[in-house]
Amino acid sequence: MTLIPTPVRGRTVAADWVDEQLLAGPDGEPCLRFGAPVSRGTLRALVAERQRQLAAAGLGEHGTVALRMPPSAEFVAVLLATWRAGARAVLLDHRLTAAEVARAVDRLHPRVLVELADGRPQFRPLPGGVAEDDDHVLVQLSSGSTGPSKVIGRTAGDLLRELDCYARLPEFPARGERTVLLSSTVHVLGLVGGLLHALHAGVELVVTQRMTPAGILTAIADGTAPTTVIGVPFHAELLAAVAAPPRLPQLRRMIVAGELVRPPLPAAFRERYGVPLGTMYGMTETGVIATDLTGRHHPALQPVHGMQLSLTGGELHITRPHSPYLGLTDPTRWSDGLLHTRDAALLDAATGRITVLGRRDSQISIGGLKVDLNEVEQTLTGLPGVVEAVVVFAGGAIEAYAATADGISSQPSERGGAAEQLRELLGRELAGYKLPRRLYLMPQLPRTATGKLLRDAAALRRQADAPR
Repeated sequence: MTLIPTPVRGRTVAADWVDEQLLAGPDGEPCLRFGAPVSRGTLRALVAERQRQLAAAGLGEHGTVALRMPPSAEFVAVLLATWRAGARAVLLDHRLTAAEVARAVDRLHPRVLVELADGRPQFRPLPGGVAEDDDHVLVQLSSGSTGPSKVIGRTAGDLLRELDCYARLPEFPARGERTVLLSSTVHVLGLVGGLLHALHAGVELVVTQRMTPAGILTAIADGTAPTTVIGVPFHAELLAAVAAPPRLPQLRRMIVAGELVRPPLPAAFRERYGVPLGTMYGMTETGVIATDLTGRHHPALQPVHGMQLSLTGGELHITRPHSPYLGLTDPTRWSDGLLHTRDAALLDAATGRITVLGRRDSQISIGGLKVDLNEVEQTLTGLPGVVEAVVVFAGGAIEAYAATADGISSQPSERGGAAEQLRELLGRELAGYKLPRRLYLMPQLPRTATGKLLRDAAALRRQADAPR
C-alpha cells in the first residue's frame, strides 16, 4: 500500500474565533448544565483562568494539549482555553487506561496533559512536546470499533463550516431551546452537534448525570424550554422500552447517529413519546453529512449544506480537497480530493437523498455465494424480541451476537434453547447459506467508548464465552 504525505496548510481563521463564535452572549444567559447550571459570564471567566494555567504549564502558541477529562464544565473550559491560546486539543476518552493514554501521548506528542482530580483540572507538563506548524485545532481518534484508531485532524474553519450546517437545519435546536446530550463530548456527535452547536447557537446544553431511562427522562422534564435529545440508537432503544413514560410536553424530538437504526425503532419511539426519532449520518473525519430530523424519509437522508456526495462502485465518497488524517494518508481512505467512507449507499438522483446500507466490506463469500452481513444483521434485529445484534465473519464462518428484551444469554450449542429458536426464525427469512453458523445470546452487547456496537470478532467471542 502506498502512503502519501498530508499537505500542510496555513491558518485561515482569526485567533478570536472562540470569543466571537462560542463564548459571545449575555453574562447571565444559561449555557451549560452538568448537574449545576453555568452561565456564559461564569464560563468566560473560567476559560480565562484555565488559559493562564495552561500558559504556566508551558503551553505556547501552536502547542498541543491532551485532555483526558469526563464531561464537565471544566472539560469545556480547558478545551476553549486551549483554542483561545492558539493551540490544538487532543481529546482522549476519560475511560482510557493509563497504558492507552501513554500510547496516545507517544503518538501525538502533547506539551500538556490535563486530567481531573477531585473535581479540579491538573496540568501536567510533558517532555518532548513540539509546536505544530499547521492549522489543525482538534485531534480525535476514531472509535476503533472494527480496527485500530485513526488520527484525525480538523481546523477551526472546518468546525465553523459544520456549525453553519447545523444552523441551517430548521429542526435542530435554536436559541432559547435546550439540548439533552447523551453522546460523549469527546467524539464528534456530542462535541460538535451537542456542545459546540449549543454554545454557538445560544442553546442550553444539559448533560445527564445518570445514563438510565429514569435519569434521561428526569433531565428532559427538569426544564420547560423546547428540548431535543441527542444520542446514539442504543439510547433511543432504552427510552422506547419504557412502558409508561411521563408526559413530556417540552420534548421536541430525539436525534440519533453513529450506526444503523433498527427498522422498528422509529415507529416504537414515536408511539411512546409522540415525537419523531430523527437520524443523522456523519464521520469523525468530516462531522455531519446527511440528516432526516423529521423521520419522514427514514432510512433516506438529505445531505447537509455544501456536502458533495458521489458513488463509486456502490461506495459513498465525499468531496474533500485535503486529507483529514494526520501524518501519512492511506489512499484507500482519501485520494484525489475524495474521502472514501467505506460505506455502501444508494443515491436518489431525483431528490439527492442517500440511504446508507452499512459497511461496504460487509460483503463476504460463502462457498462462492455472496452474503451481505448487513442484510443478516438487519433481518436478525427485526425478529421479535431482539433488541440489537452484531453479525461478523470470523474463521471462515458467519457468527451472530444478539441481545433480547429478556436479557438472557445462551451458547449456540444449546439445542432447543432460545438461540436455536431464534436461528429457526431467521431461517424463515434468509436462505440457508446466509445463516450464522453460531448465534450467541447475551444480556447486552459490548460497545465502544462512543456507544457504537463493538465489531471485533475476537472480543465478542471472549465476552460471549466468559462464564456468567
